[in-house]
Order: sequence, then C-alpha cells, then structure tokens
Amino acid sequence: MRLGVTMFATDRSMPVAELARAAEERGFASLYLPEHTHIPLSRRTAPAAGQAVLPEEYGRTLDPLVALAHAAAVTGRIALGTGIMLAAQREPIVTAKAVATLDHLSGGRVVLGVGFGWNVEEIEDHGVAYGSRRDVAREHILAMKALWSEEEAGFTGSHVSFEPSWSWPKPVSGPPVYVGGAAGPKLFAHVAEYADGWMPIGGKGVRAALPALREACEKAGREMAEVIPFGTLPSAEKLDYYAGMGIEEVVLSLPSAPAGQVLAVLDGYVGFLT
Repeated sequence: MRLGVTMFATDRSMPVAELARAAEERGFASLYLPEHTHIPLSRRTAPAAGQAVLPEEYGRTLDPLVALAHAAAVTGRIALGTGIMLAAQREPIVTAKAVATLDHLSGGRVVLGVGFGWNVEEIEDHGVAYGSRRDVAREHILAMKALWSEEEAGFTGSHVSFEPSWSWPKPVSGPPVYVGGAAGPKLFAHVAEYADGWMPIGGKGVRAALPALREACEKAGREMAEVIPFGTLPSAEKLDYYAGMGIEEVVLSLPSAPAGQVLAVLDGYVGFLT
C-alpha cells in the first residue's frame, strides 16, 4: 500500500519544499495540499468538521498549485496533489494551464483532488450560487480535461463556454482526477462520469459505500473507481482494514504546524511504510 501525507500549508506551517523533501526521503508516495481562496469573516457557515471555532489555518492556506510548484523543484519522485481543489471557485482556462504547466515541469507527477466546497460565503464571493456549485465544478473539470487532451479544444455548457482553442503544454500524466466528499448518489455520479476515483475525507464508512460506488461506475459503463481514504489518522489495524478492501493508497493527516512538530508526526508514520 502506498502512503501519502497531507497538511494545511500556511505562512506559519512547515515550508512546503522542506516537507516535500522530508516526505520523499522517508519513502512516502504523495503530498497533498488543500485550498481555500479566502475565509469571509461573517461565519454564517458553521465549520464543516464540527469545530466550535474554525481553525486559523483555513484563512491562511497557501495557493496549492504555487506551493506544489515549489515542492516539485526540490523533489523527483513524490506525487504532487491538490487535496482538495475547489473547482467551482476557479476559472477553468487559467487553471487548466496552471495544472498542465505544473505537470509538465514536474515530469507528470500531478494528481488533482477536487471538491465542491462547504463554505457558503466563500463560494458566493466567487459569483457561484451555493446550490449550483456541483454543476459549476463539473463543467469546470470537463472543460479542463478537454483542454488537456484535445489539440483543438472547445467547450459549451451552462456555466463555461469557449471556442475551439490551442492550449499547451499538455499534461504528461492526464492528470488523474479524484473527487472528495461524503458518500452518496450525487457524489458517486460525479465520480463515475469524469473522475478516476473517490477521496473519502477521513475514510470513515468506506466499506459500506463501495457497492453504491461500484453500481454507479457500472451504470456509466466504466471500471470501478479507485478509492483513496484522505486525511486519515492511521493505525496498523486501520491500514490493514483498507488493504483488505483492495485500497492501494491512503493519505495520512499531518498537523499544520512548524517543522519540529510536523517531522515528529511524519517520523511516527514511517513505521507504517512497507
């Protein structure tokens, strides 16, 4: 089983380049960084994880693509992922160019974890109605995939439209796309239509959800999507449990903290590498 790591990278946490080097040197397979463009002060939306107060790192999050470019420059093997990118909040033509450029420069190491977002105010500030964010994200991702794969790519949708165009570089790796979020028919329909897999946040309830995910993939006429439990706090029993389901990668959670604290946790995770 491959093990990756994820950390809320901020202006106060361990520098991303140092973390990427440390993770690669220890044998971890991937590094994922989350995204929040900004956090409005109103706090109309309660924290998604149920905290009484939203942790400070949400408002201090680095741009994941810029930070991963920094990581790419000092590593040679580790996969570089967004976990997760808020696809509805990103202009797709510019984002497709940025992702393809990062993938090209890193030698095909980009993995795109995408999601729909939970913060109503943040989403609305991007001109996106909260109730339409899934549809907007879907079109953004489909438009980006067209730009990555077609020599002359155009797209016409309800939320995105552009005429046939040239856009290089093309990504080396695809890149693979994984959709994060809680299990359910709507999410699995998105996974089955345009993604390579599902990233269940925390990894709880994966076994019970697999039949529904398999059914959605079969209905779409495709093979079963990959499942990557994300932001997991590991134990030997938990990892064995995932391995028994055929899961090939798990992404472990690191604290958003200075280097000393992060490295202590990272070194503790080394024992889980096989």
